[in-house]
Amino acid sequence: MNRRFALVLLAAFALGGFCLFAARNPAGELGTRRRGVIRTVEHAAPDAPSWKNPPPFKYDSFAFTRVRYSAKGRLRSNGFFFGDRRWSIDYPDADINLAFRLQQLTSLKADRDSTILELTDPELARYPFIYMVEPGDLGFEEDEVPILRNYLLNGGFLMFDDFWGEAEWANMAEEMRRIFPDKEFVDLPADHPIFNGIFKLDKTKLQTPNVRVGENSQFTGITWEREDAKEVHFRGLFDDKGRLIVLACHNTDNGDGWEREGEYEYFFHEFSEKKNYPLAINIIFYVMTH
Repeated sequence: MNRRFALVLLAAFALGGFCLFAARNPAGELGTRRRGVIRTVEHAAPDAPSWKNPPPFKYDSFAFTRVRYSAKGRLRSNGFFFGDRRWSIDYPDADINLAFRLQQLTSLKADRDSTILELTDPELARYPFIYMVEPGDLGFEEDEVPILRNYLLNGGFLMFDDFWGEAEWANMAEEMRRIFPDKEFVDLPADHPIFNGIFKLDKTKLQTPNVRVGENSQFTGITWEREDAKEVHFRGLFDDKGRLIVLACHNTDNGDGWEREGEYEYFFHEFSEKKNYPLAINIIFYVMTH
C-alpha cells in the first residue's frame, strides 16, 4: 500500500462527544466515472450533506470504498431479487452519511465522494478500506481470488456487512476459503479494541435490523430479521502477524443505520446514534492505525 495509508491515520481523532442531529436522508444517482472507478455524484440531493476539504487534503482524505462484486443470484432480500445489484444496497445514502459523520465528529478528513470499484481495478491498492454489503450470495470470479489475497496481505482491510442466517454465512465463508484456504474466522472477544477504541460498546447489543424491523422493535423487542439470525456476530480473519484483515458483521445491518438515519427518530437514536456510527468510527480508527 502507498502513501494514502500513512496520511489517513486516525491517531488525530478529536471527539467532543457524540451528540448527533438527524441529517436528511440523502438520495442520489449511481455516480460518475473517474480514473477507472465510480465516484458518488457531486450533489446527491440539494440538501444532502456536503462539504469540501482544504486543497492539501484533495487526495489525502479517507474515501469510503464499496466493492462491486458478482452474485450467484440464488438469494432474495425482503422478497426482492437483487442478483448482481446486491453490492449497491444502501448506496449512495449510507456512504455519504457515514463520510459526513466522520467529517463532523472527528478530525479525520473524509472524502465527500465515496468510491465504487471492482477487485480487478488497478486503483484498488490506493484504498486501504473496502466494504462489501450483503455477501450472503457473493461469488468471487477466478481472477479476483489472488488479487484480494494479495490486497489483504499487503495492508488492505475488508469489511462485510448486512447478511443474515446460517446459509448466508456458509456461502460467504466458503468464498473466503478460496482466498485463504488455511484461515478460519474467529469471534472477536468483547475486549477487542473495535469495541473499546473511541467508544465503549457492548458487542452483544450491536444488532441492527432493517429500518422497518428496527422502528417496530420499540414495540416488539425484536431486532433480528430471521429465526436463525437472533444473535449478532463479529468475526475476523487475521494474517500471520495477528493483524485483522477481514471483519464480518453477521446478523446485523450497519448500512441501514447509516443510510436511513434521517427517516425515523426512534431508529436514529436507538440504532444509528448508539450503535452504527460509534461502531463504524471504532472500526475505521482501529483499521487505519494498525
